[in-house]
This record gives sequence, structure tokens and C-alpha cells, in this order.
Amino acid sequence: MDPEEFKPINPKPFLHQLIDKDVLVTLKFNKIQYKGRLVSVDTYFNLQLTDAEEIINDVSSGKVGDIFIRCNNVLYVGEDVNKQSDQPPTPTGTTEKSDDKEENGELAEEAN
Repeated sequence: MDPEEFKPINPKPFLHQLIDKDVLVTLKFNKIQYKGRLVSVDTYFNLQLTDAEEIINDVSSGKVGDIFIRCNNVLYVGEDVNKQSDQPPTPTGTTEKSDDKEENGELAEEAN
């Protein structure tokens, strides 16, 4: 990696933009991670999560609820991009309509 390409970011604004978003926090020890919604960050970078789930060795241990993670235990924090959206996918429209015609035999009738 070229040193000119590296662009360090200030952690304070980065963490503040993650507030009210789903995050994944990886701890330094024992391959433990927590997934949850980031509620707050203080000046020491301690983290408060709500609706948190504990993950050990990539296996969920279950929900732990509201937790506070002391800053010196955190290896890294990032937005949980794997979080599934609660909204159903939007229909494609044209593909579904053409498939419906074939299933209903309408294409055969139109050809006659």
C-alpha cells in the first residue's frame, strides 16, 4: 500500500456517525463480538449498546440486552453491514407480469 493512499480518520466523528445504527464490536480477547444498536460514546470511547447479541467464535450466544463496553477491551468497531433490513424487497414489476401471463396461459391465447 502506498503511504500516500492511507487516509487516517479521526475516531470521534466516525463513532458519533454510528450512533443509532447497528454496529459490530470486536473485543481484543477470546474472539468475542457484540452486535447491537450503538446508543452512546463518551470521551474515552466507552460504548453503550442496546439490543445486543453476544457472538463467541462466530456462534451466537444469544441476546444480552443493554451493555456497556469499556474502551480498553475494544479491538475495532464498525457498522453492521450484514444486518438484514426489516422491509420486504420491492417487486420487480415487469418480470413478474410476464411470468404471470405464461402461467395463466394468456400468451397462448394472444398467439391465436
